[in-house]
Amino acid sequence: MAVADRYLEPLEHEELVVRRGRRSGLYTIVAVHSTVRGPSLGGCRMWGYGDARAAVRDALRLSRAMTFKSAVADLPLGGGKGVIMLPAGAPPPAGEHRRDVLLDFGDTIAQLEGRYVTAEDVGTSDADMPVIAERTTHVAGLAPERGGSGDPSPWTALGVEAAIRVAAERVWGTGDLGGRSVAVIGLGHVGGTLARSLAASGARLVVADVAAGRRALADELGAEWIEPEAALLADVDIVAPCALGGVLDHDTVPALRCRVVAGAANNQLASEALAGALLARGILWVPDYVANAGGIINIAVELEDGGYDTGRARERVLAVGDTLRSVLDLAEAERTTPLAAAQALARTRLA
Repeated sequence: MAVADRYLEPLEHEELVVRRGRRSGLYTIVAVHSTVRGPSLGGCRMWGYGDARAAVRDALRLSRAMTFKSAVADLPLGGGKGVIMLPAGAPPPAGEHRRDVLLDFGDTIAQLEGRYVTAEDVGTSDADMPVIAERTTHVAGLAPERGGSGDPSPWTALGVEAAIRVAAERVWGTGDLGGRSVAVIGLGHVGGTLARSLAASGARLVVADVAAGRRALADELGAEWIEPEAALLADVDIVAPCALGGVLDHDTVPALRCRVVAGAANNQLASEALAGALLARGILWVPDYVANAGGIINIAVELEDGGYDTGRARERVLAVGDTLRSVLDLAEAERTTPLAAAQALARTRLA
């Protein structure tokens, strides 16, 4: 499927596969950005898009970020991303139709012969992975009883918390979150787990989600519930975006009232130039692919020889904090943004 260059991110990818599933009729997309350090790893996103250009653009952008995420975390992996394109506004497929969609995606992965390994992402879950695995062996995040590590979201949340603590340490001199006010935006698998842990650490929470049903978690944690747009601009110490990306744009960055932004959402910056605007405002923004690397680090442990070990995974995920310290030290030494420092570190490791 040809896609005009003017609709895409700058093309620097190794492979882009777009296939229409023979069972479901839906388009499945895999973008392989880099296999320089190892097979490309990235989750399967099932999402609604207005047209195919938007879906391809998402796969290209997210796969590039996965390359940097793996490199900064010093993993023997490259960056890739899978997308199952749903019609905009359509409900998620269920039953046999969902099974057909997942089998079609598995066929797309199989064509790449191991150059791409998938896992769960927005719109998919650990329950979907065994279905994909019927068509390809290149699936991570399978249930523990099948030799996998299961749901990676708790590990992502653990890494984000480690990053938040290091950012707090850099701004206030201590990583103790007791009494710190934190706005968690998005209470899904990662954001909800993060909110629980932050509350247990004594943080005062402001939480938001587009799904009204998740207000029950706010009540359980004694957190203030507000709308997502208001949560981003809340008068708090730390903002943790844990839903979709692009929330930091030319309108929101000047209006932020926090000192730290560190969350699980991918592609938080609408433009990389905004990293400089955040620095100029005295706001410490933790590059998203540094903060949210816990899930992929956990999966990397799963792919190691000798099998998966929970203790080893926890130790590696907590090292997200050490990685962030290195990034922030480099940024200060070079008088640049944390984003530029993270990119420099990744490029060094990719070279």
